[in-house]
Amino acid sequence: MSLNFPFFRSTVVAATLAASLFSAPVHAFADDQARRAILDLREQLQTLVEQSRQIRVQQADQIDILQQEVARLRGEVERLSHQSQRGQSAGAPNTGSSIQVSDPAEQAAFDQAMQNFRAGQYQAASKELTQFIQSYPQSALVHDARFYRGSSLYAIKDFKGSIAGLENMIKAAPANPRAPDALLVIAASQVELNDLQGARASLQRIVQEYPDTHAAETAKSRLQLL
Repeated sequence: MSLNFPFFRSTVVAATLAASLFSAPVHAFADDQARRAILDLREQLQTLVEQSRQIRVQQADQIDILQQEVARLRGEVERLSHQSQRGQSAGAPNTGSSIQVSDPAEQAAFDQAMQNFRAGQYQAASKELTQFIQSYPQSALVHDARFYRGSSLYAIKDFKGSIAGLENMIKAAPANPRAPDALLVIAASQVELNDLQGARASLQRIVQEYPDTHAAETAKSRLQLL
């Protein structure tokens, strides 16, 4: 029996086309799965990168807090030494401010809040400082009170409250010596809220507006981590 070559050739071509049609969806499905897997991996990698940045900044914050505590203790030692040399009492109160007011009740209210702040009783300190600000809005100590209130709120993880309070303090007294430090606390709060863009803006503001401060040096180092 002879073969019908044109018919045989047509049959082979049809079979090949049919096989291609049936196999194409399988390859397309596999390609879609691969693409989705790649996108998932990219998203996971981006998440890990962001988490790593946040952890590094948080560690920098902790180091800064320790350095500030060391500096505060050194300052306290120097103050006590200076008082001793002048024959003053070493037990004089450390108010956390170089400002003294004439109203005994006003001074006592501020000193009580600062005592709690130094003892790490930040919840109590924030409440007392809030009360002080409300009771003595024109006090010479009010800007210090706002700064330590914002720092207390940061310590108890009320980051939004800390940002709002410190922004009000800076707006009211942009030339206050504590203003650049207040911006550092704002930036730290923004990092905790995962607002890295806002944190960068706050740190850049320190460098631009308060370039000759210790806070500016700290801000520069933190910007390298963001």
